[in-house]
Amino acid sequence: MPRVKRGTVRRAKRKKLLKRAKGFYATKSKLYQSAQEAVDKALKYAYVGRRRKKRDFRTLWVVRINAAARLHGLTYGQLISGLKAAGVGLDRKSLADLALDHPAAFEMLAKQAAAAKPPKVAATKAPKTARA
Repeated sequence: MPRVKRGTVRRAKRKKLLKRAKGFYATKSKLYQSAQEAVDKALKYAYVGRRRKKRDFRTLWVVRINAAARLHGLTYGQLISGLKAAGVGLDRKSLADLALDHPAAFEMLAKQAAAAKPPKVAATKAPKTARA
């Protein structure tokens, strides 16, 4: 088996990693092992953050839609169920955009949802039977 010294390959690998750690604090951007740990952790947080971003935006959209719906006498749930019953297939991102930038269009949708909303049926309790 021939001897392999890995001179240029090792140097290139280390340079690439230290370049990724550029801007990190103290030894995390200077020393290879510290940089390697910091870069691995940063990549893990970046991966989690990309998924978290989707969650955060959906939450923001729901808050905006709810605020706009309440201006028209509906709750978020009533608006969404009313729109679904009316056959309006807008997603939350579009609804939030309409609520923020085009209040008149959102008002029309809210009226449409209120009209299509099924009436609330009062829950009746069945009489309890006496046990012998």
